[in-house]
Amino acid sequence: MTEDQAKQRFVALTLLRLFGLGLVIAGAANIAGAWMPELAPTFGYALLIIGALDFFLIPALLKKAWRERP
Repeated sequence: MTEDQAKQRFVALTLLRLFGLGLVIAGAANIAGAWMPELAPTFGYALLIIGALDFFLIPALLKKAWRERP
């Protein structure tokens, strides 16, 4: 793996984790009623779960896929 490819993968993983963290924060804000209170708290719980999965699961799956590729 080249240094440029490693940098690109690091940036991709970091952006995915930041996006997941943003979803978690948005979900928590919705549940608390501070962000988009017109939506049901169910929307907030969905955002919270999707964000947590995005934060923890997607980077691990990407790493596994990158290891399997030649």
